[in-house]
Amino acid sequence: MSVLEPVLIQCPYCWETLEISVDPSVAEQEYVEDCQVCCQPILLTIRLDDRLVPSVEARAGND
Repeated sequence: MSVLEPVLIQCPYCWETLEISVDPSVAEQEYVEDCQVCCQPILLTIRLDDRLVPSVEARAGND
């Protein structure tokens, strides 16, 4: 059982800082999540390094 890891990102639309939850059991992930503030679609690309530390790229979902 894996515990979701909280990660802070910045919305590419409204620039607000948001907290998302990352599943550390999946090494590479890509999905769309709506901004909790402005409701715009954010494309999240998540990669975990060898120590399971997530690296998150947040870009506009309509790019």
